[in-house]
Amino acid sequence: MRHIRIHKEGKFILLSLLFILFVFNLIIFIQYTGKTFAINTVFSAMIFAFFAYFFRNPSRIIEIDDPSLVVAPADGTIVAIEPVEEHEYFGGEKRIQVSIFMSVFNVHANWYPVTGTVIKSTHHEGRHHVAYLPKSSTENERSTVVIETPNKTQILLRQIAGALARRIVTYAHPGKPCHVNEHLGFIKFGSRVDLFFPLDTEIYVKMGEKTVGNETIIARLNE
Repeated sequence: MRHIRIHKEGKFILLSLLFILFVFNLIIFIQYTGKTFAINTVFSAMIFAFFAYFFRNPSRIIEIDDPSLVVAPADGTIVAIEPVEEHEYFGGEKRIQVSIFMSVFNVHANWYPVTGTVIKSTHHEGRHHVAYLPKSSTENERSTVVIETPNKTQILLRQIAGALARRIVTYAHPGKPCHVNEHLGFIKFGSRVDLFFPLDTEIYVKMGEKTVGNETIIARLNE
């Protein structure tokens, strides 16, 4: 029988929610009729099931023998593929931006898109615009991670909080060796992940395409 693996970022939340729902249902059971208790129990079970589904942690392992391939860091939908000026780290240098929007129904774990070394990891406070809006990349709460591949190509990954997201978790830190198949972090509720590549990167995805984190190949670096 298959079972749902829960991401470590959701275990405390689910235990807290279970306790709150238990207390609430106990009060309903004592004070109200059996029909009211039954309806509330069903509603509580639906709430808990949704949160358990949101924090699911599927086991995904990809085997690739080409280190220039970039794997999708998140489940979601491609909402931007365009050349932009990246100012935070690359000083206005032009890069190709690929953005993945994650709805509340997507897996919200994030994976490292390439194998390499983390050379920068910074968290920024900010607003909580809807994550698919372009301005969310620079105005929303976000975490920026820069990874250098063994061939010295640098790519920037940005985790962006959305209208519902209120916490970004990032495991990356400068000097950390990173690998595909390894979690980079987690964004709690609707959000977005941006990637910034050199202009000569070959992009394999299209606008509106669905991605599967740690499975979909989204680009090839010119290494």
